[in-house]
Amino acid sequence: MKLFYNLGIRIYYLLLVVGSLYHQKARHWLKGRKYWQVKMEEKISSSDSVIWFHASSLGEFEQGRPIIEQYRREYPEHKILVTFFSPSGYDIRRDYKGADYIFYLPLDTRRNAREFLRIAHPDRVIFIKYEFWYNFLKEIRQSKSELVLISAIFRPGQIFFKKYGKWFRNMLHFFDHIFVQDGASFNLLQNVGIDHVTIAGDTRFDRVAEIARESKHIEIAKRFSEGYFTYICGSTWEKDEDIICDYINQSTTGSRFIIAPHEISPAHIAQIQKKLDRKAALFSQSESESFEKVKVLIIDNIGILSSIYRYGKMAYIGGGFGVGIHNILEAAVYGMPVVFGPNFRKFREAVELVKEGGAFPVNSYEELKPLCDNFRENEKSLKKASEATKAFVNMNLGATEVIMKYLRKP
Repeated sequence: MKLFYNLGIRIYYLLLVVGSLYHQKARHWLKGRKYWQVKMEEKISSSDSVIWFHASSLGEFEQGRPIIEQYRREYPEHKILVTFFSPSGYDIRRDYKGADYIFYLPLDTRRNAREFLRIAHPDRVIFIKYEFWYNFLKEIRQSKSELVLISAIFRPGQIFFKKYGKWFRNMLHFFDHIFVQDGASFNLLQNVGIDHVTIAGDTRFDRVAEIARESKHIEIAKRFSEGYFTYICGSTWEKDEDIICDYINQSTTGSRFIIAPHEISPAHIAQIQKKLDRKAALFSQSESESFEKVKVLIIDNIGILSSIYRYGKMAYIGGGFGVGIHNILEAAVYGMPVVFGPNFRKFREAVELVKEGGAFPVNSYEELKPLCDNFRENEKSLKKASEATKAFVNMNLGATEVIMKYLRKP
């Protein structure tokens, strides 16, 4: 199996080389790793005490970010190294101030792993959520660096739990400790003899709580929403916008709507405006807007959505008519009902919040309309759902401290 794995890695590399002739993403992946040894040796000193965090992409990084930042606060003398596998994560966080060094993870070959560890010489290695690179894990284990997996989720269908998955399952023994998000993951690991496991919960709850505490004051959103029942529609895609705009167009009440689409190109913003029968304003052009007759505010920039949610009574989160919903916790942390499309079952927090009565999946405009009407008109229903959401978030805080308690051990 090891032979097939290493062969597969090399085939993957060859496919990337060929793909780079036609695809920018493959080209970007290869370019980012060019001369990686030289780049690392120029920055990392042999005398540094290095703690290495690895994330596949941006989502995993955000999952681990509360640990990175708490570690930085408690151990400022250590150098923090962050690596990414995906260009999308690296490009967005390449200037992240919470780390001393940020690099791509090289291709998972034995030679690369040994060379990387020689240069980085980490005292402790923390992988976040999903990454299982055999050669790196094995070489880390043999180097005597402590190896920890945090925020992990395991499902019965994964190869670790198949009859033919022993070789992959043995990779889990490379970790000194594994922190999982839920009891189901804990039980799966226990059933296959992996007992160095702790249920810590989901660090993203700690992260969104911190974001909410530090949220920006958005004067335009405040002026627009003040005195109105305001719906916040975040990270929306075209199918989401179809049913949202249908609801806005039939709405005859004084409600207001803030739409923050996932795609903010001028063409997509124009597409949303075309669907609306009600007057809409663009955030970028609303510095002196009176909003007297405006029903919809379209957010046509990035970076403020997590703060915008504070101005709403109810949130619609996009993506549920595609591959999956976006981050519902950024809205839920403000204690409001959350609505999304039907493709949400891969997201544990969404499934659980539906059970708790704070989140509501919809399949169509016909399902969205009575839900939105009810929350606007029925204060008791709104309060019940809001309290369920707030209690759910509060109940799940604390994963960072559970993990840090372990990491504080000498």
